[in-house]
Formats: sequence, C-alpha cells, structure tokens
Amino acid sequence: MVTTPAIDAHVRLDTHPTHPSAVTAILTGPQAHMPHLGLEAADWHVVAENTLVLARIDHEEPYWAEKAAQQLAADGIAVEITPRLRKAIDEKWTWADYPMSWCTRAEIREVSDEAQKIYDDIRHGRLLIHAHAEDSHTTVAVGTYLDSGKSVHLHGQNHLRQVAGTFDSPAQALVSFERFHGDTMRPGPAPVTDTEHAAAEARISLGAPTAVPEPPSPGPETVPAYAADTGDHDALLDEFLDTHGDWGRWRTWSDDTTHAIHESQTLRIKRVHEAPAHETAWVVAAYETPVSDRTWHLTATGTTPAPVLQELLVHLADGDEWNMAAGTPVDEKTVTAATKPLADAGWKHTVDGRYIRWTSPAGDAAVQFDVFVAQRPNQNLATWTVWAGPNLDGTTWFLTASAHTPSSLLADLSETLAHGIGTRQHSSGTRHKHPHLPTAPPAVTPPVPGTRPGPHR
Repeated sequence: MVTTPAIDAHVRLDTHPTHPSAVTAILTGPQAHMPHLGLEAADWHVVAENTLVLARIDHEEPYWAEKAAQQLAADGIAVEITPRLRKAIDEKWTWADYPMSWCTRAEIREVSDEAQKIYDDIRHGRLLIHAHAEDSHTTVAVGTYLDSGKSVHLHGQNHLRQVAGTFDSPAQALVSFERFHGDTMRPGPAPVTDTEHAAAEARISLGAPTAVPEPPSPGPETVPAYAADTGDHDALLDEFLDTHGDWGRWRTWSDDTTHAIHESQTLRIKRVHEAPAHETAWVVAAYETPVSDRTWHLTATGTTPAPVLQELLVHLADGDEWNMAAGTPVDEKTVTAATKPLADAGWKHTVDGRYIRWTSPAGDAAVQFDVFVAQRPNQNLATWTVWAGPNLDGTTWFLTASAHTPSSLLADLSETLAHGIGTRQHSSGTRHKHPHLPTAPPAVTPPVPGTRPGPHR
C-alpha cells in the first residue's frame, strides 16, 4: 500500500476581511511552497508572502475552498478551516429569480463555474473580446479564443455568462453579431461589473483596516432597557433562528439582507445588515395567508437597544402564530392593554391634538399613538412610534408599528420599556436628527423559500 508522505506545511483558510465571500489562505512551515504551488494552480492569487486569496464572481468561494482543503489534506498537508469559514461553507442558499429554475443546486454551481471559466479566460487574455452590446437588459459579447481560433457569442454577465454560439472564424462571428445587435454594438469588452470590480480588489490585497488603539473605556452601567447599548443585532437574529427550527432564513449577496420566514409563511422578518444607524434595519410583517396583503408591520432602526429587540424576537417565537398574523383591531380597549405597563410604571400620559403620548419619568423615552392614523388604517403609516431621546428630532433610536399590530406584542414591548434593564458602556449616546416621522417604511418583499436574490449587474 502506497501512502502519501506528510509535507511540513500548514494552511489556514479563513474568510476575507473585506470581501463578502472571498477566502484567504495563510501558509506556514518549511515546505509552505508546496501548497503554494497547488493553490496558485487552482487560481488562488498571491497578495502577500505566503498569503493567497480566492475571489470569484459567483460567490462560491467557500465551496471551492473546501474542495481545496480536501485536496491539500489528501496530499499530506495540514489544513485548518476557521469557524467563520466553516459557517460560510455550511450555509445553504441559492439564487433568487434564477433564470434556469429547473436546475438543482449542484447544476447551478456547474453553470456558475462555467461562467467563472469564461471570466478567467477573458481576464487572462485567452479570450479576446471584439465587441459587446446590450440585449434585453443584459450584456452580450463576441470574442475569439486565441489558442484555438474558435469564436463565440456570449450572453449574460457574472455568474450567468454563457456561450450562446460558436463560429469557425472571427469574421463569421462578427457578421452574425452585428446582424442581431448592430444598434447597440460597441467595440471591445463591456464595462467591468460591480461584482468583477469587487473580486479584482480582493485579489490585490486583504485590505484589512489598520487597527487604531482606543483608550480604555469605563465599565458598563445598568440603565433602563430603552437606554441600553445596541449590542450585536446579527448575533441576536442568528441565535433566534438557530433555536427556532420553525423559522427559515435566506440571505442576499447583493444588498446584505437576511429574510426570515415562519413555516406558516405568514410571519416574516427582514434584517438589513448594513443600514445606516438612524434608518430602518428591521421590518417585521404579518400576513393572514401566505398570498394575502400584510395585516400589520413593525420597523426598527439599527440602534434599537438589544433588550428591546430581544423582547420582540421572544414574542415572535412564543406568540400564537395565527393571532399574530391576524392582528388586532384598534380600539380603546386594545390601546389601554398595550400601554398598561407604562401607566403602572408612572409614565406621564398626555394628549397633544391627534397624538397620545406616554413619556418616561426621566423624559428620555416615549410611546406615541396617532389617533388620526388609527381611524384611517394605512399599512404605509405609523400608528405607534416608540423612541428614546428628548424628542423625535433627537432620537437615539425609534420603532414604529402599524394599526393592527397585536396589542399583546405592544404590551410586551411596553413592559420592557417600563421595567426592563440593560447595560450601557458609555453614559452618553449619539443622537440622530429626524425632521419628520417616517411615513412609508419599506415593505417586506416575500422571498421565494430557499432562494437568494442575485447580484446587481
């Protein structure tokens, strides 16, 4: 029996610090040149001494990194996959609105890999592009393989680029291309796409920001829940989805958004990961049936304190799914039930025209009910608004809810505002100016289960 001799080298595979799907390889050991050669042959790119990057246009780097790890291990090289990369490898996703909907996940990956090979041939100069054109909102091109002399028509961009036709000579290919696309035909290759540009940047350097030492900060202080630190919203969502198997998740590459959907298809969460702090980062929406209009929705900014957001997620997990989806008609009884914890805790009750407010004893948080909107329910208007700060023009965070938001959910949030506590690292927070109430929070677009929207061209 022949065994593969061990190679004195170690490869550490990790996610790229700035590129969302690229993978890095750090090589160490006296024989680090051995895995170096193998990775370069597999189209990994050198960015520093004994440091390589795999950056593709189909966002399949974690999959191919695992394949590389298996090959390296088979060659007798020690390989380490970091937990972050392992999580990316194990993530289940596919493209939303994929034009070849009949393809399996493995078949989609094969199509993407062929697109990657075309892209690499163009990038390395093996495929010379003579001209390109616009065709039905996508890009087409004509080019010639320099080694074989075969000419091709290409259709699509990024992970959808395919060979649409082959020709024996460049002249034949160009004549045919001009006949179909003469009106929009332009010489040379098409402009670089955002995806191609991002991959190129990842191949140049790791681009990790230089760490700037920060002065030591004082220890955390105990504060009311509405004044607590934001915490890690992504970690809260991950924990919620990991512990509740009746919810599924699908994360986009294009806009860095996670969609979570209850198995009933009537409760949905949209989490925008990179939303500016003062803009909507969470949308919760409920539907009476999977195909009906939504019955209520709730939004929250990216600076919403962790205890408040955690209470929201707990209620979504523990609440009766049907009652949650059906919503609650707005009347005096439901308003009283929703705000009872605030009244019991001594929050000041005032009426200002169309607005009824409950303000914290310290005057640094409030819950507002809009009587006018409640009488004319509209899913694009906020009936309830919750905020922390001196007023709506200087909030640290705010949350809105539509007319038929369940009173039980609002009561749980009120309980957290009135009696909940949290921690805050600094005694002063950053406030954001809001000249007016948001009147049209973004709707939750029901994603197709098990899909991921494709990247923009």
